[in-house]
Amino acid sequence: MTNDHLIAAKRPRAHEQVIHALLQRIIRGELPVGSKLATERAMAAAFQVNRATVREALRYLEHLDLVTIRQGDGAYVRNFLDSRNPETAKALMHVDDAMRHEILCAILEVRRINSPEVAHAAALKRSPDHLAQLREVALDRRDLSILERDKRVHHLIGLASDNIVQILMTNFYEDFFYEFGHLYFENSTNITRSEAFHQDIYHAIREQNAGVARDIMRDVLQYAEHAILAEIDRNAETGPISASGTSNTRNGAYWSNQ
Repeated sequence: MTNDHLIAAKRPRAHEQVIHALLQRIIRGELPVGSKLATERAMAAAFQVNRATVREALRYLEHLDLVTIRQGDGAYVRNFLDSRNPETAKALMHVDDAMRHEILCAILEVRRINSPEVAHAAALKRSPDHLAQLREVALDRRDLSILERDKRVHHLIGLASDNIVQILMTNFYEDFFYEFGHLYFENSTNITRSEAFHQDIYHAIREQNAGVARDIMRDVLQYAEHAILAEIDRNAETGPISASGTSNTRNGAYWSNQ
């Protein structure tokens, strides 16, 4: 594949650019709650895209509970804090660096509070099959990267908890740490810490020692949270934590019909 093809593959698609620009304005309050967005025709002209592209972007924002589309009338801005869609948190990561940092901190905090209880339940409820899979990943799979091993360990602990909501929450965390895991695992000390965690949590779950499993999970997540945030602080001068789409800065009249 040529470099030109690689660049093209990474370039945001047209509707993603529209989503990003509107998302920024909604979250920053430039498009107030309750305000009516411009017509599809006006936004298509402003973004230099067709109306179908604008319509696709608006449908996605509606899916995130960020706008309400009223047939024959138009699209209206909703309060993003009223959203019931967990995908909204992922979208907020791409508003700007400040919001990305805020969401990451919030996810790390929630994970630190929630996941120790998942480990506690897993130790009590794990099946022989869960235990066999956990042993393989935690102790034997050296062919996998440390990031992949860590993801699988947490995923298996979620499955062993036998709680569908906890499993879905674990899956939700995984999406974030595929993006930010490198901030932790580029450090050899953190790799050693995680490998010790994999062994310790496996043995606690094998022995069905739920209290120990909870403590082990809480300790490693506290350590990881501090390590990731410290790494972000160290790299604060090098630019954004991760790439996000481009925004369009045309006249604000295109974005709202206030």
